[in-house]
Amino acid sequence: MVSAMPSLVLASTSVYRRALLERLGLPFVTRAPGIEEHRLPDEPPQAMVRRLAEAKALAVAGEFPGAVVIGSDQCAVIDDRVLGKPGDFAGAVAQLRLASGREVVFWTALCVAGPGPDRKQGTLVPFRVVFRELSEARIGNYLERERPFDCAGSFKSEGLGIALFARMIGDDPTALMGLPLIALTGMLEQAGVTVV
Repeated sequence: MVSAMPSLVLASTSVYRRALLERLGLPFVTRAPGIEEHRLPDEPPQAMVRRLAEAKALAVAGEFPGAVVIGSDQCAVIDDRVLGKPGDFAGAVAQLRLASGREVVFWTALCVAGPGPDRKQGTLVPFRVVFRELSEARIGNYLERERPFDCAGSFKSEGLGIALFARMIGDDPTALMGLPLIALTGMLEQAGVTVV
């Protein structure tokens, strides 16, 4: 007898993560994890995203016993400075000025919880982007056209933001968009969710 595949839940309201997960062609539902997202004092960026990805998955897992719950979190880092979502035009201008001609590291953490209360997997996927030298005009033109104010780092790599880059370095380009599908596919298989 073949056991039924567990149901799948994305612990996120991000339209970007939802669109990425839809690529796998699996039925899933989304739930807002309802957790406070902030960096603890002196917390390294990698530790922060791991903690938040796990907190998101576990917050939603209690509502869906027997399901597989995906939590993810991402931050952009220049040197040791964490770039969050800019929120508005001025914040995005400041972030892109800082990124101009520099390498930005994106840390994306995944946590897959379930099925069952004691099963949990986690991973951390880095992705690096080297920005072109960005003039004030290029920054302004880009922001007016794409308005990426809800994106860490102030760009959308799946859109026009790609024109801001000199180079991308990483194993999984979907990590840059917030949900590393290569790592996630392996984790889902371990949790009993067949992707292909």
